[in-house]
Amino acid sequence: MRLLLDTHALIWWDEGTGLRPAAVRAIRDADQVYVSAVCGWEVAIKASLGRLRTRRAVADAVAESGFEELPVRLCHAEAVARLPRHHCDPFDRMLVAQALVEGLTLVTGDRAFRPYGVKLIGA
Repeated sequence: MRLLLDTHALIWWDEGTGLRPAAVRAIRDADQVYVSAVCGWEVAIKASLGRLRTRRAVADAVAESGFEELPVRLCHAEAVARLPRHHCDPFDRMLVAQALVEGLTLVTGDRAFRPYGVKLIGA
């Protein structure tokens, strides 16, 4: 299985708290785990606004966990334009688009992803 972590799933994984046991098992057993560049962008913005504090840089968490960075490509941006407006958060919409384009299962606790028909594992 190939997974894409939502931002909060990455943070919870890195902190060792908050993830459901099924999500932890899925991440440990996955063939590949991706973290989108969008997660780094979201963390940077929220940290600069004082709305989020993390243990360390996203790049360090990704590298030390053995995850792969997933860059934002033009095909991902084009896929966002085709998504219905079930969710208005631009970070989350890009994660949905990336999961759909790349055939990834999204690890998230956000129920707003359900209407998109993307494969999900509850965080």
